[in-house]
Amino acid sequence: MNLDDIKACIPHREPFLWLDEIVALEENSIHARKVISPDLDLFQGHYPDHPILPGVILCEAAMQASAVFIAKSGIETGDKVPVATRLNNTKFRRMVKPGETLDIHVTLTEKLGSAYFFTGKISVGKETAARMEFAVTATNG
Repeated sequence: MNLDDIKACIPHREPFLWLDEIVALEENSIHARKVISPDLDLFQGHYPDHPILPGVILCEAAMQASAVFIAKSGIETGDKVPVATRLNNTKFRRMVKPGETLDIHVTLTEKLGSAYFFTGKISVGKETAARMEFAVTATNG
């Protein structure tokens, strides 16, 4: 899936869209990718002498991938949109710097009613940048 396909699935737009492409979509998982542009405004204020991508943005990228997964998996949500409701066991293992590429892997672990539970792993090359468990709930926007 390209950027236009992603935008057809979720309401996020630049400058807060943290997915560039969907590499793979499986029955219980999604693999997305994002190139971190050195020109992002946030690098002007987040450690400007040694810019790093904020960890919360890594979490957001995983959650946006989960929203695409829900939209494309055929799960009926009606007019509802998935919003974050829980973030647990988050571990940041590697800093992400301008110009690097994120590989975002999200797996559905459970669905209970309108709540979806996921695990996420974000890598740069072969190195893990972050791992997390999170939940989103389909709600009226």
